[in-house]
Parts: sequence; C-alpha cells; structure tokens
Amino acid sequence: MTDEIEQAGSWLAQHGLAGDRAAPLIAARLTARRRAGIAASVLLALFLIAVALVYTLTLGDEPHPGTSLLYLSAAVITLVAGLALIDQQVRRADRRAAATLARRVAHPGRLGWRTLLGVPRAVFALVTFAAALVVAIGALPGIEATILLIGLCGVGAGMGVQLRHLLTHPAVADDEVSLTADAVMRVEDARNLAAPTVVWCLPVVSLLAAVPGWWMAAWLAFVVLGTVALIVINARTPSSGTVARRAMGVPVNP
Repeated sequence: MTDEIEQAGSWLAQHGLAGDRAAPLIAARLTARRRAGIAASVLLALFLIAVALVYTLTLGDEPHPGTSLLYLSAAVITLVAGLALIDQQVRRADRRAAATLARRVAHPGRLGWRTLLGVPRAVFALVTFAAALVVAIGALPGIEATILLIGLCGVGAGMGVQLRHLLTHPAVADDEVSLTADAVMRVEDARNLAAPTVVWCLPVVSLLAAVPGWWMAAWLAFVVLGTVALIVINARTPSSGTVARRAMGVPVNP
C-alpha cells in the first residue's frame, strides 16, 4: 500500500495538485483504474484475435457464413459484457473509497463531454469510426462487410458503456484536492477511451486476405494520417490536469 500511496503522490504532483491527506483515497482509485486498464487491454486484444480467427472460417473451400457470424456475435457479446464488468469493478472500488469519507462533495457543475473529451477529440473519434463504417458498408462485399460491421458495433457499444459511466457517476471526494483529482481521472479516462486504436486495427486483422494490396496500403496511410492528427490534437489541447483545474475554477499557472 505504501508504494501505491507514493505513486498517488507522484500522480498528484504531476497534475499540479498536492495533498498528503488525499493520497490514500487517490491511491485506491488509481490502483483500481490501473488494473481495469490492463484487463480492458487484454480483453480488447483477445477480441481482435477472435475476430481474426472467425474471419479465417470464411476463407476455406466451403465457408459457413452462418457459423462465422454466430461466433462473431458471441465475441461481440463477450466484449461488451466484459467491458461492463470491468467498469463495474471500478465503480465498486469508488464506492468502497466513498464509504471511507466522513463527508462527500460534488462537482460545482456538470462535467459534460465537451469538458472530458473536447470537441477536437470527439470529432476525430467520430470521423475515424465513421470512416471504418463506410468501409464496412460500402467498400466490402458480403460476409466481410458483415463481420467488420458487427465488430465495429461491438467496440462502439463498449465505448458507450464506459463513456456513460464517466459522465454520470458521482464524484468520490471530500475536499478541493480530491475533487479536482476526480475530474482529472475522468478526463484521462475519456481521452484513453476515445483513442481509436481498436478501430484502426479491426479492419487489418479481419480483412487482410480479402482486399487488394492498394486498399490495405490506403488504410495504413489513413492510420498514419490519423496518428499524426492525434499527435497534433494532443499538442494543441491543454493537459488533463489543466482541463480539470479550469473546470473546478482552480487557478492555472501560465
């Protein structure tokens, strides 16, 4: 627990906050989020592997689309249910932390998606997802389009579950430091959630043998341009700590 508190203290300092009394509370919440992040990454990686394996069923001499779609649907359901379970574990950790507080304070105003994500990141995520949907619906034939479409819908549903939690769950805080830290966590979680890594990877793992080389080269170029755009967005937008302090009305050093 000592290491976790030290890590929490470092995290607070990195985001322009300081509060030894808040460190144990923040440590418990950060530990839960770190474990949830690892679990979510493993789950998403397994989902991508499952999609690739399902797609191989369509490449044989006698493919069975119905069976492939059944397996893919099971993978999508597992992904969404798994992300919801991981999200529930984080909420349980927050409730346990909240139960230790002598008092509980709330954010002075609603932290909406504009605060948590920001317009540039929201637009970027939507454009990337829309481009993948256009590929699935308009540029691919038959079973390939269906597989990619179902996979994208599963990823989108999982993201929606997590974003709803970030927007609606109550703050776990009892003073200004822990309340601002709560806002920082929400901003960081939302930004990580909006990163389109899985959307970029999904067509590659599921369509590698179904499209001509020029199409795959074009998609990889799209990924590279998207990465550059994301780097620019990160460079031109305030840090999560700055966004949180502004939302809380805390002075921000220039």
